[in-house]
Amino acid sequence: MAVQPTHASRRILLPARNWFIYCSLFLALFLNLIPLGRFPGVPDWVALVLVFWTIHQPLRVGMGAAFWLGLLMDVGDGSVMGQHALAYVSMCFVADILSRRILWFSLFQQAVHVFPMLLLTQVVMLVVRLIAGDAFPGFAWFIASVTGTLLWYPLTFLLLLPQYRPVERDENRPI
Repeated sequence: MAVQPTHASRRILLPARNWFIYCSLFLALFLNLIPLGRFPGVPDWVALVLVFWTIHQPLRVGMGAAFWLGLLMDVGDGSVMGQHALAYVSMCFVADILSRRILWFSLFQQAVHVFPMLLLTQVVMLVVRLIAGDAFPGFAWFIASVTGTLLWYPLTFLLLLPQYRPVERDENRPI
């Protein structure tokens, strides 16, 4: 059974601009560093935006960006050095392998594929925290993966919005 491309993937998109990718990653880093306390369900914005750009632009954003953003998150969060870096690199590795496959699915099916990646990120961070001697944060900590998965649809819409071609068509252009 062949999977039909979604309506959004059938559209021809403009190339993603580097400044937009960098600004979205910086905004995600900023959102992660806002001191919201230990509210369960607050998604890891950096992981969510990283997995998006790794799936949609695997040649521009990948494990290198994940490593450096992870180190910045470790410094900003005051956590074990390398905790976020290892988790983000692991997530981007899986996202890079599955990127061509995931793009053929609908947004709901993409979210189903993104959920284990976000959960992997949290499990890796949890294992590093437990090895370092921290206490188990409880199962409510994993709600952030569910929240990130639920935000996949609006995040995809927002991050692809600048790439859509204008509605007006030029009759002299074949595409």
